Amino acid sequence: MTSEPRRDPIKDQLLTPENSAFLLIDYQPTQINSINSINRATLIRNVVSTIKLINTFEIPVILSTVNVAITLNQDTIPAIKKWLPDVPSYDRTTINAWEDQEFYAAVKQTGRKNLIIAALWTEACLTFPALDALREGYQVFPVVDAVGGTSTVAHEAALRRIERAGAQPTSIAQLACELQRDWQRGATASGFAQDLADAGIFLRLSK
Repeated sequence: MTSEPRRDPIKDQLLTPENSAFLLIDYQPTQINSINSINRATLIRNVVSTIKLINTFEIPVILSTVNVAITLNQDTIPAIKKWLPDVPSYDRTTINAWEDQEFYAAVKQTGRKNLIIAALWTEACLTFPALDALREGYQVFPVVDAVGGTSTVAHEAALRRIERAGAQPTSIAQLACELQRDWQRGATASGFAQDLADAGIFLRLSK
């Protein structure tokens, strides 16, 4: 029952808190209200669960919205934004966030090559930056239970497209276990367990 020494967290082939960044794109009322591939309340709970994990492991977050400044859209919904109180938001007019200079610069500045992504819709604001990031040599990990499309067909077709390009779909539970990796990592073990319990994935027994 002896763990191997921790691998280099930067060079590790799996996701680590030190080699990853989280992109959260367009969780705004208009986008959420047009999702039909997943129950919308479930979608919101799932993306909040994802953000809690990201916060537990102190992974840098790049938050973006579309068309707030020109008043065509409202901001990130409060139920989500309250979990990101100190995270700046990059508003843009481009459907593809990768084509916005400030967003792109923020991603580059993290220095991380593994991009965990949640975005609405799957077929547009997830697919387009994912494809561009892959072309530039990034590894892309869409959180499939925290994203959605305008239909189930559109959502699934978009995931297949980015998978063929090299994206590696993940889930909330898989992401959590990959980041924690070892229960002996005490700094995050309690938060990891609580985040999964809050998501309804892990039954945490009281002592």
